[in-house]
Amino acid sequence: MKFLFDRLMALIGLLFLWPVLLVVAILIKIKMPGGPAFFTQKRVGRNGKLFTMYKFRSMTVSHSGSSVSVAGESRITPLGAVLRKYKLDELPELWNVLIGDMSFVGPRPDVPGYADKLAGKDRLILKLRPGITGPASLKYANEEEILAKVADPVKYNDEVIFPDKVKINLDYYHNHSFWGDIKLIFQTIFRSYELAEIKE
Repeated sequence: MKFLFDRLMALIGLLFLWPVLLVVAILIKIKMPGGPAFFTQKRVGRNGKLFTMYKFRSMTVSHSGSSVSVAGESRITPLGAVLRKYKLDELPELWNVLIGDMSFVGPRPDVPGYADKLAGKDRLILKLRPGITGPASLKYANEEEILAKVADPVKYNDEVIFPDKVKINLDYYHNHSFWGDIKLIFQTIFRSYELAEIKE
């Protein structure tokens, strides 16, 4: 039921939002020339299988930053900051949902380096299809702002945020339900709106 819901809603979303996707892509090409409109990256999906995740590009093309993003970084362009603020950079992930790589709700897909850190029962998380949102994503919706306030963002992410996300996602694995996912989707919509208002 969840898989069918994901694919149907992703298709509807793409059909209705394609004008927005087109406008954003054009703006990126105009405001952020010299690079593609889309950002692609290999992420770890269900059962540990790698897949290509699609997002709108929000950073400069030539940067040597880590996979941990911090609010206010120079590699994030002004337009990119707006896209990230309103979560518009994640709209292309609807394609990942449509083709079955992702779900609307589930653990956020990690890059291989972080997924490799999962051990023992924590690897049960990899049995889930990764999601655009989820309980851990909701808790850390302002993750970039949190990391901007600590002395060593990468260390704080590795020692505090990542282990907590694993714990939350493992709880989701044991207790998730279709109607619980619907609730999380609505919570994400309202939470994103509230955060955007706070950042104004």
